[in-house]
Amino acid sequence: MPLILIGLLIGTVGGWIRLGYIALPIASAAMSHGLLMVGGFMGTLICLERCMVMKNKAWLIAPILGLVATGLFIAGQEELGMYCLAVESVGLFLVMYIQYMKHKLPEQVVMCVGSICWLIGNILVIKTGFVPVATTWWIGFGLLTIVGERLEFGKFLPSPLGSKALLHTLLTVFFVGLVVPFHEGGNWIMGICAVTMGLWLLRFDMARIAVRKGGYHRYIGLGLIIGYVWLVIFGLVLCLMESHPYFYDLFLHTFFLGFVFSMIWAHAPIIIPTVFKRSQTVFHSILWPLWSVFQITLIGRMLSGLLMITEGRSWFGIVNGWVLLSMFSAMVGIMVYQVVMERKQEIVLQKVKG
Repeated sequence: MPLILIGLLIGTVGGWIRLGYIALPIASAAMSHGLLMVGGFMGTLICLERCMVMKNKAWLIAPILGLVATGLFIAGQEELGMYCLAVESVGLFLVMYIQYMKHKLPEQVVMCVGSICWLIGNILVIKTGFVPVATTWWIGFGLLTIVGERLEFGKFLPSPLGSKALLHTLLTVFFVGLVVPFHEGGNWIMGICAVTMGLWLLRFDMARIAVRKGGYHRYIGLGLIIGYVWLVIFGLVLCLMESHPYFYDLFLHTFFLGFVFSMIWAHAPIIIPTVFKRSQTVFHSILWPLWSVFQITLIGRMLSGLLMITEGRSWFGIVNGWVLLSMFSAMVGIMVYQVVMERKQEIVLQKVKG
């Protein structure tokens, strides 16, 4: 996990350099920004989460390859790094397939297809050396994996007859949109499906129940709801902003920063304990102001891009990156604090018993 977060740090530094802010002069970070954020961080984090529940820990070789890829990207060895990511994505697919064969649930099929999208995107980069050809496939990976996980979490939640069939249909049509050439209708197919899926999740996902509770339940619920709103915005950008000068930047970051990171923030209190095999939820009220500033600065960046205010776009993007790193630092700090307090309690109990 610390090495995955180092990949996130270097990827964020690369984004800053692209915005004109030289926090650390690492040229390879700017060149490999997308590879570090999608493959080195998001892909490896998902792969680690899935491999941790496998009985045979040899499957952890897959996320380790993601860490190797991160090191290669930082060293400027993009081609070798991409081969590592390709093998990692094969490993993730095999893990997803094994889990599907054990339970035979439709949401696991969705996540299997998501891992295939990641593999296809990685192969396209290896074949062409051009990252933009893979971005929609990586979006498919993120979307199908996250929606599959939400279906997994809410499989016992009552839903109207035909509602899940509608969502599965939308996911299928979205996949078709990945195959259709982007500027020949593919963006419209994906955009309409993204808007509809976002509205579906806002209506039927268990986030609407969690947000009514207190504590970390409300934090998770509101984080999910905001993420679904970003998914709707992403879909609208795909459909309506094709001629905008910042179109590529807008649809990429409404999805990856808006939707994906909102999902990460919401799931982190549950995922981090799973990875570290802890029972206590990683949550503290300090996350609220950091989460709020992250969302505000992201909105500022997107609006600045939409209005073509270059300086505002850069400023909000830089602050957004700092808050992103602060969020993860805070979560690590919360977990360390919990471990220290538990250890102190154990010592006190041992003294009492002694």
